[in-house]
Amino acid sequence: MWRMLIERGKDMQLTYNHLQADENGGRAVWDAHYSFSQTKRRVHNHINARFTFKDGKILNHHDHFNFWRWSRQALGPIGWLLGWTPFLQQKVRKSAAEGLAQFKASRGV
Repeated sequence: MWRMLIERGKDMQLTYNHLQADENGGRAVWDAHYSFSQTKRRVHNHINARFTFKDGKILNHHDHFNFWRWSRQALGPIGWLLGWTPFLQQKVRKSAAEGLAQFKASRGV
């Protein structure tokens, strides 16, 4: 997912802070500023991330952010009206999963 986001995010700027980690897991707060590819609208996403590690690699990565805030920025009026609904949240998840599957297939992953 990260590789896809970075390759597609031509104008992406990332900052991070509040890093905490040990051999089992970690946390970080990060901010992403970018243009959402489907609408070209500017987005600032403030994210709290949690990680679990195994054998020195990331086993799980979970991001938490305000989806309604993100959808208002990324999708405009539709996001403002429907961003709080499970319907739109599931639609965005499905679209992201499909995009990731296509990205992986194009690279033979």
